[in-house]
Amino acid sequence: MTDVKRLGYVAAGLAALWLSCVLLLHVTQRRHSSLDLPPEPADGKPGESMARAIAAVMDLELSSITGWRPNDVLLWGPWLWADNNSNRQLGIILAVRETTRVFKDHLTKVSSEQYDPNLVKADTMFRNDAERLWFPSAEGRFQDGVDALNAYVAGLRRDPPSSRPLNRRNIELIRLFQTWSDLLGDAHASLYRDEVGALETDDIFYHAQGVAHVLHHVNRAIRHEYRGELASRPILDTLFEEVTVALGHAAVLKPLVILDGDPESMFANHRRNLDAYVNEARQKMYSIREELEK
Repeated sequence: MTDVKRLGYVAAGLAALWLSCVLLLHVTQRRHSSLDLPPEPADGKPGESMARAIAAVMDLELSSITGWRPNDVLLWGPWLWADNNSNRQLGIILAVRETTRVFKDHLTKVSSEQYDPNLVKADTMFRNDAERLWFPSAEGRFQDGVDALNAYVAGLRRDPPSSRPLNRRNIELIRLFQTWSDLLGDAHASLYRDEVGALETDDIFYHAQGVAHVLHHVNRAIRHEYRGELASRPILDTLFEEVTVALGHAAVLKPLVILDGDPESMFANHRRNLDAYVNEARQKMYSIREELEK
């Protein structure tokens, strides 16, 4: 066998290995992006659904086979094979931090009332460096945040409750949708801009998708939390549903390869495709805020 043939076989083998890895990561991430939350308990307390949703989103990222990736090295590190899900997880933690902050600062607190201690702990833990490998590790701090949310739920169910319930005031809910609109606005700006490098386009795509993933599941929980008011305001309920559907599509959109075609190109521009769902949810959130202000 000639040296040229040997090199050809080696090149073909490496190409086959690379393609197998790409397909494996594609399939596993597609499955990982789907989160089936358990049914809402019939006797759920105000705030329980929201806390459970945030905790479930983070628990899925921490308990999967490869776990938290932005601080990893070697094969699962963000600089080799796992940059897509690493950026997705960075989007997830961004949305979790901002959602937990509003949960702590506004949805469970009015004026001079004290903060709920478990929500304070969750907020603090989630704000640790997402890319720190140890001393302390990102996984350890984020797991502490999940545990604090679970403790918050347990406190709601005590008699008498030791956790602060969701206050269900419209003015506080408006603050949440303002924060979410800002997050989606930032994602829209990144997804829609023209000058994006070839190696950057998939990072932007998956970071925005991580934000959408969190907002999709927490919005479903919020719709359940406010179901009493929404039952008497069908327009508002419809808007909640439309936001959930748009974000749900954004959360699971998974092309095999992220393309960045020009508007007149025969190739897709997946950033713009994702942005269609992101921007739809953002516009519907503006409408929700207008309805809540009436």
